[in-house]
Amino acid sequence: MESHYQPAAIEKKWYPYWMDKGYFRSVPDNREPYTIVMPPPNVTGVLHMGHMLNNTVQDILIRRARLEGKNACWVPGTDHASIATEAKVVHMLREQGIKKSDISRDEFLNYAFQWKDKYGGIILDQLKRLGASCDWDRTRFTMEESLSEAVIKVFVDLHQKGKLYRAMRMTNWDSEAKTVLSNEEVIYSEEKDTLYFLRYPLSDDPSTGLTIATVRPETILGDTAVAVHPEDDRYRHLIGKTVRVPLINRDIPVIGDTYVDREFGTGALKITPAHDPNDYEIGQRHHLETINILTDDARLNESAGLLVGEDRFAARKKILPMLEDGGFLVRTEEYIHKVGRSERTQTIVEPRLTLQWFPGYVGLCPGSAGCGQAGDVAFHPPHFVNMYQNWLNPDNVRDWCISRQLWWGQRIPAWYLESEREAENPRSFVALTEEEALEQARQQTGNTGLTAADLYQDDDVVDTWFSSWLWPISVFDGFHDQKELDHYYPTQTLVTGWDIIFSG
Repeated sequence: MESHYQPAAIEKKWYPYWMDKGYFRSVPDNREPYTIVMPPPNVTGVLHMGHMLNNTVQDILIRRARLEGKNACWVPGTDHASIATEAKVVHMLREQGIKKSDISRDEFLNYAFQWKDKYGGIILDQLKRLGASCDWDRTRFTMEESLSEAVIKVFVDLHQKGKLYRAMRMTNWDSEAKTVLSNEEVIYSEEKDTLYFLRYPLSDDPSTGLTIATVRPETILGDTAVAVHPEDDRYRHLIGKTVRVPLINRDIPVIGDTYVDREFGTGALKITPAHDPNDYEIGQRHHLETINILTDDARLNESAGLLVGEDRFAARKKILPMLEDGGFLVRTEEYIHKVGRSERTQTIVEPRLTLQWFPGYVGLCPGSAGCGQAGDVAFHPPHFVNMYQNWLNPDNVRDWCISRQLWWGQRIPAWYLESEREAENPRSFVALTEEEALEQARQQTGNTGLTAADLYQDDDVVDTWFSSWLWPISVFDGFHDQKELDHYYPTQTLVTGWDIIFSG
């Protein structure tokens, strides 16, 4: 006998034996079920230490349940991870001299599935090397055919019930991936920046004016107002007057709004409704014009009027000497503040008005807010129930943007009329198939002569979480057959990070 435990030799021998004997398999029977559905790791590379810890805890719990005589079922799988995987595939193609824009959607998906087959297989093999006692016959993938069908079916069902809508909203925009992000995909950190103090002359007396402070001087080209606090004695007399935007000589109103922090900067705030979420809210309250000055890759567009085609940061450098030469740059000072970057591409996130799909959260899942307090769900550590309750408070709930401007994912089952392609918000026809969408279009337009050529499908896909939230049901094919779902669902334990409270 060996004097020391040799894990490589021992595990290599016994794990295949356990697999051959089917010791990890589970089928519905008369025993008490104990179910864990693995939070599926992304197919973007290999497992990290967080995955190791997470799955070790799950393995301990599932093995304990087996020892207690329960019907222990641990379902493994992987997540397609729309943004992260698409970014990896785009980078891989770029290294091969291939641009995403030069190939078709189907060609790109072929490359993406090759990536998934390679790295998804590595991840599953790593879990087996760890000794994870999953029921490997149940391995699922969030973009396999039956799970994708479930996503489409739920999307259509929610839309038919009036719980899903499309609207222009302020969103987090990743100008490198060219897609919106959820709040959880924006990582904030303190960074050193420069605060620029700019003078806006009064329209009726250019010798006087208001000075504002901004870290983004290039966005003055989209300004539609300057706001001051209505109780600020320094500026109260200017409310109702107009000032002139530097360089472009556009007159904009001075408005009073209690959002303004009288202690920050000069106490006067430039309002750019299309490029700041707080400015957008102020703009809505005061019925301000919204001027979008950036393209989807964060270059200045025709609406900017100056430096058209320049990258936002290049435009910032070029506009400063113009402001200084015009006598508008008063001073600068060093400034440290929190900057949001894309979790996937690390680019600075741009607040941007975009047309997206949203489920109406309020009323979507009545009763869920109280389940933690009622004891239906136990949190470990228990104090996280407070975070959960706070998040589900109707006063805190915000509708979730579920569309992503990507190709890797479940394509949104909405079609639009070709004749309305340039419309700001074209009519949509949401259906399981193009044929059903065409019939809807004929009925709603009264044009029975419409053909499939008169429609085009939405290019966007649904956010990964729109498929992941169905995971505990769809892994048991619960949208097709209730037998296994009735036995294994609801699951008993979820081992995950606290940040997933906001995403599930």
